[in-house]
Amino acid sequence: MMQAGVYVKYDFQEILSNFWIEDTCRTVVPLGSGLINDTYSVKYSPSDSPLYLLQKINSRIFKDVPALMQNIVNVTSHIWQKLGAHEEARGKVLQVVMTKNGASYYQDITGDYWRIFHYIPNTMSFDKVETEQQAFEGGLAFGQFQFLLSDLEVSEIVDSIPNFHNISVRLEQLYAAFTKDPVQRAKEISTELLFISEREERMKKILLLGNAGRIPKRVIHSDTKFNNILFSKDGRVQCVVDLDTVMAGYSAYDFGDAIRTIINSAGEDERDLEKIRLNSPLFRAYTRGYLSQAIHFLEEEELKSLMDGVLLLPYMQAVRFLTDYLDGDCYYKVRSEKHNLERTLAQIQLVKKLEESYDYLAGIIEEEAEILMKEKAV
Repeated sequence: MMQAGVYVKYDFQEILSNFWIEDTCRTVVPLGSGLINDTYSVKYSPSDSPLYLLQKINSRIFKDVPALMQNIVNVTSHIWQKLGAHEEARGKVLQVVMTKNGASYYQDITGDYWRIFHYIPNTMSFDKVETEQQAFEGGLAFGQFQFLLSDLEVSEIVDSIPNFHNISVRLEQLYAAFTKDPVQRAKEISTELLFISEREERMKKILLLGNAGRIPKRVIHSDTKFNNILFSKDGRVQCVVDLDTVMAGYSAYDFGDAIRTIINSAGEDERDLEKIRLNSPLFRAYTRGYLSQAIHFLEEEELKSLMDGVLLLPYMQAVRFLTDYLDGDCYYKVRSEKHNLERTLAQIQLVKKLEESYDYLAGIIEEEAEILMKEKAV
């Protein structure tokens, strides 16, 4: 593979030999096009189905790999036990393959970190929600994920990316980038910066509620994109994956991030802002699926905060895109000089649409919660 312009050839056989896998399973094939970690399937032979997933962990983004992997072990072990720790539960939770010295990862002689998961067969994922049933299943997946982890102590989890959802820190980074203006772009973004600054206090609401102890910190996924769910061949949710960002946070963060990608009728970097509209049937379907599980643990104040999360996450994404634009496009991959600015404008437009429909969408959450509470009481 290519790394910083240099061809890197990994000694896969040496890497695999450190893990408890079947000795004859030695064919390694690149899999997918992930932007963070390098992923490979491990098979008996090129024509066979994968038995394992091998990943090189991006230690430039995840600075504390041992803590990251301990998070994943803690979370997957907890879910495994909650599901009954029996054969039928396999495939419903990621399973880490341990090394022969009892670790959850292996560090090679170059300093790279590697891990292996059991491959989950007969599954598929989707990049975009197309139907209300898919949206419902997505909500069900992340609602169940939070429910299964609702009794896991947050003290057992380390922040793999500190302040990932801390809007106060994200805003500080934006204003610092604006002040430094390393690539002379600050003069172009006065309108966008005004939009962001006008909403700054409102967008800190979830953080303030948490700091005041009015909503609890929980173990959350922190990256609830739709393609982080594996579905069975019949379209039912099977397993939540990509657990690198599992951290302590607030339920509204996961809800808001999922809605950000589901409700928008256009792409994340849509240039024609008129195409950005809200798909409220998908919103309702996801909410129904999510609350079918989350209603069992959400406190009253948490339930009210979900709509604040719906506003916050696209706002925060706009802040992150704009910060990267000012910094010279150091974090996100871009296709053009204005790409991060275009992304910012699209997220700002989404926030505007959500603000216009705030009461209507909040009403949907209340309606679905009331229906489920009545069913629960019967």
